[in-house]
Amino acid sequence: MDSVMLGSLTVYRRLVRENLFDVSQPLPAHGHGLAGVMAGATVSFIAAPVEHVKARLQIQYAARKAERLYTGPIDCLAKIYRNHGIKGVYHGLGATLLFRSFFFFWWGSYDVFSRWMREHTAMSAPAINFWAGGLSAQVFWITSYPSDVVKQRIMTDPLGGGLNDGLRRFHRWRDAAVAVYREGGPIGYWRGFLPCFLRAFPANAMALLAFEGVMRALPE
Repeated sequence: MDSVMLGSLTVYRRLVRENLFDVSQPLPAHGHGLAGVMAGATVSFIAAPVEHVKARLQIQYAARKAERLYTGPIDCLAKIYRNHGIKGVYHGLGATLLFRSFFFFWWGSYDVFSRWMREHTAMSAPAINFWAGGLSAQVFWITSYPSDVVKQRIMTDPLGGGLNDGLRRFHRWRDAAVAVYREGGPIGYWRGFLPCFLRAFPANAMALLAFEGVMRALPE
């Protein structure tokens, strides 16, 4: 998923720059943000079924495997497809697209941080990639986390039908968002935020350090 996201981001940056902005000037921060939204939409078509299966496996709490509905990811995918078709496999795609639209803030802020550090510090390019990558990822999670919580509720909602996994509760994104609020109030949208926020910096700082380093090493 990261390969598709970063690869498509590079392509969209070029397309946005060539078609929407002055090619003689660097792509502005909101141009990077727009490319990020497009990359987020692209990767969503891979991420949605993967995250859907992962979410369903994560809420199987029965200690005995025989009592679980799904024996593993392949079994989960097969049963969902058998009973609900491709639409069932892509359950939560809309919520995934919404969540990844916040890539605007990730890649827009990555450009802002990178540009500021190049102009106001003496840090090397790898160091800038590391710090800008970590900080921009935290900006992304601060802006997007509530939508991720709602997405998870949608993806773990029973599908019903032949699966016999319960009655479906959320037929619209709004239904899941309202349920989160009713159960936990405003703080419900931020449940589990701290570990996610703490993980975001080192994971994405290293990812951007590696990605930008490889891009510099490749022949133009």
